Amino acid sequence: MVTFVDIKDAHERIKPFIHRTPVLTNRSLNGLTNANLYFKCENFQKAGSFKIRGATNAVMLLKDQDINRGIVTASSGNHGAALAKAVSRRRGSTKVVMPENTPQIKVKNVLRNGGDIIWCEATQKSRDEILQKVQNETGAILIHPYNDEKIIAGQGTLAKELLEDYPKLDMIVSPVSGGGLLAGTISSAKVMNPKICIYGAEPQEADDTYRSIFTGEIQSNKTTDTICDGLRAQIGSITFPIIKDKVDEVITVSEEEIIVAMRMIWERLKIIVEPSCSITLAAIIKRSDLFEDKNVGLIMSGGNVDLSKLPW
Repeated sequence: MVTFVDIKDAHERIKPFIHRTPVLTNRSLNGLTNANLYFKCENFQKAGSFKIRGATNAVMLLKDQDINRGIVTASSGNHGAALAKAVSRRRGSTKVVMPENTPQIKVKNVLRNGGDIIWCEATQKSRDEILQKVQNETGAILIHPYNDEKIIAGQGTLAKELLEDYPKLDMIVSPVSGGGLLAGTISSAKVMNPKICIYGAEPQEADDTYRSIFTGEIQSNKTTDTICDGLRAQIGSITFPIIKDKVDEVITVSEEEIIVAMRMIWERLKIIVEPSCSITLAAIIKRSDLFEDKNVGLIMSGGNVDLSKLPW
């Protein structure tokens, strides 16, 4: 179980290697939603996403002999780039198993930060099989993108910063995929403010977390046909119990709603964000009755967007 002490220790450990990202507000979007919105901008984070937090924490806890064996992971892009950056800092090597349909900006980001890419098909089965094969053949150390307590603790530092800067938040909305960010947010925020409500935002086209909570058991994604390339992963065995027990609700959002929200953020906040974090605003717009007159933190999880393939 990830504790708040783990998150505080992780924060002290990673502070020299991350940005304390800004929080933006926008009167226009407040008026649209009838809420006070606070956008935690991890799109300005090192390597372009919140993933540097968990990756750095996990890598800093490795022994030198582990680094020397090499590191391996599977990623749709952001975790792979963040992990490669953290491992390169310790002069190690990182192999990243990535689906063939990964956006080019995320491919280039992994390579630029020192990662070696191994391709897989765009299915969880292919990803898991090739990851296992690489581990067996190389003896490399696996750092899982989300199903790892050290990763969750690192991701929990985001909500810790947000609530230190804005302690009067009533709610936080986080994207959810494998669950590392949402589990970390819950583990941090619910301790700092037991009355706060935490919501997950998930694509309807990859809604395994929503269905898993409904049934009480982990369900597989029936489809991952979503523009949110960072939200196609399967909920994890470590992250799911945390989310199931303490999340207030997971809100599912359509592709059209995500694209509309993404364009609003670009046009009104004047920042570049991914569909995978635009989903938080989409969830608030969809369920505006839930958030009306509340102080709401939105996690802008990353900004690695292929500018040649915008969805509008």
